Amino acid sequence: MTDPYVKIDIENEVGYIEFFHPAHNSLPGDILAKLAQTITDAGNNNSIKVIVLKSGKDRTFCAGASFKELININDAATGKVFFSGFANVINAMRKCPKFIIGRIQGKTVGGGVGLAAATDYCMASKYAAIKLSELNIGIGPFVVGPAIERKIGLSGMSQIAIDANSFYPAEWAMQKGLFTKVFESNEELDEAVKATAEHLCTYNTEAMLEMKKVFWKGTDDWDDLLAERAQTSGRLVLSEFTKEKLKGFK
Repeated sequence: MTDPYVKIDIENEVGYIEFFHPAHNSLPGDILAKLAQTITDAGNNNSIKVIVLKSGKDRTFCAGASFKELININDAATGKVFFSGFANVINAMRKCPKFIIGRIQGKTVGGGVGLAAATDYCMASKYAAIKLSELNIGIGPFVVGPAIERKIGLSGMSQIAIDANSFYPAEWAMQKGLFTKVFESNEELDEAVKATAEHLCTYNTEAMLEMKKVFWKGTDDWDDLLAERAQTSGRLVLSEFTKEKLKGFK
């Protein structure tokens, strides 16, 4: 079993940031913190013009937050810190002065959908079905909700948040605007991601920075908003309903 990691490889001015966890790429707090820091550092690295966000192995892109950590939350403060993990990554992506391309090679759940939504240009394989499963355990997609709503609208976000048991196919996500393109295989996806990223490197970095500001207009309050949302999730995870539900995962 491979140990969890976050790494960055720079090739032809593209920074490929990859995260991995053996539990279907579900992300514990320490990996989320490393991911946020790696994105921030890449944004400040002059040898990188464009960033690609990807995950290791070829099955699941990201299964959301770590259930192991979730089950062990016993107070609201710890809960807030736990749910702030994805908030910090999304805010790092939002503030990053460079375009971030998402490479979504497989199923993605909960917080993983939030990561996909926070990229500036997201490409996927046909295996990249999405699901917001939070309501199943008595919480909701509060932290990732703003990022998802920004991409697919309130209607699309509410649909998948309420229908918490269902995976929605990659084609649906593309029709809603989460994915820009869907490919038949991960090999085709990788070729297209590389070509797109390297082509973007030929553009004016200043123009891309100004465009990124336009894309994220109206999100300046997200540091506070996502912290409030993390607090809400941290409170709900302590409810009797959720505690009872989580027993089934021990």
